[in-house]
Amino acid sequence: MRARTDLTQFQDHGPQITRGWVIHPELTNNRSRRDPGFALEEAVSLAEALPGFDVQGSEVVRLSKPQPGYLFGSGKVEELGTRLKENDVELVLIDGPLTPVQQRNLEKIWKVKILDRTGLILEIFADRAATREGVLQVELAALSYQRTRLVRSWTHLERQRGGLGFVGGPGETQIEADRRAIDDAAIRLRRQLSRVVKTRELHRAARAKVPFPIVALVGYTNAGKSTLFNLLTGASVMAKDMLFATLDPTMRSVQLSNGTDIILSDTVGFISDLPTELVASFRATLEEVLAADLICHVRDIAHPQSDEQAEDVRQILETLGVGEGVPVIEVWNKSDLLEPDARESLAQVAARRDEVQVISSIDGSGIEALVEAISERIKPAVSRDRVFLGWKDAKRRAWLFEKSLVLEERSDDSGAHFLVEWTPAQKSTFQAMA
Repeated sequence: MRARTDLTQFQDHGPQITRGWVIHPELTNNRSRRDPGFALEEAVSLAEALPGFDVQGSEVVRLSKPQPGYLFGSGKVEELGTRLKENDVELVLIDGPLTPVQQRNLEKIWKVKILDRTGLILEIFADRAATREGVLQVELAALSYQRTRLVRSWTHLERQRGGLGFVGGPGETQIEADRRAIDDAAIRLRRQLSRVVKTRELHRAARAKVPFPIVALVGYTNAGKSTLFNLLTGASVMAKDMLFATLDPTMRSVQLSNGTDIILSDTVGFISDLPTELVASFRATLEEVLAADLICHVRDIAHPQSDEQAEDVRQILETLGVGEGVPVIEVWNKSDLLEPDARESLAQVAARRDEVQVISSIDGSGIEALVEAISERIKPAVSRDRVFLGWKDAKRRAWLFEKSLVLEERSDDSGAHFLVEWTPAQKSTFQAMA
């Protein structure tokens, strides 16, 4: 079963097109650092990321304070309702939080379906989840969201029902029974998810036997992480110019062009005002970031609000508990979209900051320098050990010399004694050789 919220009736019956409208509420007395025009543009991109959603129009609606019943004032509600009717709109996306009462009242007066920002992101995630864990995480997040909105799902909440005892006690309201059903479903999902997580932990333990460092690509959605991932690994991860093109984490063991072995992880893109249900539910999915030896924060440096997006990513990483001990490289991507003068100026700024690399995943510029920076940050500590090999153990002896690990060699009648200098990965490989 796939998690679904309000768009189910529009999506489950073939390629039906839903005529939509996007509204970004802007509180005039509480201006955020986000430009409302760019916020609306992002909201439209979110809507367009959902199959079957045809955006007929979009607008920023300024209001001094949210009205508890309808979010907007009565005059604005009437004005918007007329515009929606003129454009035959079927679905409205409110780019912000809506209370269940506000959602129910607006649907009733406008006679359209309504989704808030959380509901839409859940729909996109439900559409994109590919792995078993991803599907379970979405379903769990959707249940948490739906539980808070039972008030708009039922028109018979005042009705009492009796019961035989095994469904609900005498006098239990319908909403209480529905809430308990959701809670029971959530418990089942958590049990299934725990089994999936245990399997993933086994995979992580297997990777630990070949202790390559983990490099995690993180960043705002559509910053170009998957394109960079494909460039570095030769993989074919979905990489499109759209929000949330990647949902499930992808990992590859890869040898960089300079010979450094790493495990590269591509993660779900972050976004401002990420629903709290998803922050909690996707924590397990992002555990690879917590275990990373190096984080590459990929930024769309050509985006007008690149700094604001970067701050959103940093805040989410802090929420996830990523400590300051993990080194971070800021990868300023999409430099090919800049004018030559701006690109040169950006390169000069980056040259003064060791933690910044300017690249383009499209034309390949800066990739070699990025690879060198990654290798330098994750350069493993080497240790010296003394190793004895009998004369018959020619295979491992040859391997030591092939890798240039031998510092000293001393022979006697029984075999050869070596002083070697190697990384943990090389030591592990040597010990595993027959």
